Amino acid sequence: MRFASLISAIFFPKLKDHVDVRPPADIKDAGLSPYYGWLVEILTENIRPDTSEGETPEIPLYESSRGPGSTADVDYWTSREPREVVHCHLNYVVPDTAKWEQAASYYIDTHPMVDAFVKNAGLGFAIPYLHNGQMHDYMPDFIVRLKTSPSVHIIIETKGYDPLADVKRAAAERWVAAVNAEGTYGQWKYAMARKTTEVSGIITAAVQQEEVARTATSA
Repeated sequence: MRFASLISAIFFPKLKDHVDVRPPADIKDAGLSPYYGWLVEILTENIRPDTSEGETPEIPLYESSRGPGSTADVDYWTSREPREVVHCHLNYVVPDTAKWEQAASYYIDTHPMVDAFVKNAGLGFAIPYLHNGQMHDYMPDFIVRLKTSPSVHIIIETKGYDPLADVKRAAAERWVAAVNAEGTYGQWKYAMARKTTEVSGIITAAVQQEEVARTATSA
């Protein structure tokens, strides 16, 4: 049964009990845009495997047309003012802001537990998310490799006001869970900093979490 037919069979009979339809609207309008798209979005984002009951965890579908991305592939022109850094695989960070990402890159670059990091520009790294029935690409700000054993990558987003912040966070956390379950690319984390001064604390907390997890495993 197709997804659309499944939705119609399950949900439309129940709509009359839960939806107040006022003329000239009709209950069938729920199958039209934008309502149908909202319904698909809600279902897609909330139907997850129940791993506690033994169901197979969700795993990612990697692009088959290209291999893993690398900082070796970054090569582009920019008119923005770059910032020189030490712990980045690239010689510069090219911020998208006047001050915000410059401050964040400083906190990352000077943190003692950062092994390497990169600004997500020119990498082609994007996390898909669904909004208003349409697929979009979310491009987080930084990817950081921590000095842990084994190494852990943390995706850090520095976010001021964004009405879609929660949507993007949910998509990133789902992406991280899927990648960790599949296991090919090690362990990943995600964090969103509402202030650049939170970046150092995010990195420290991630390292401490790994130390606790490692201690518990060895015990």
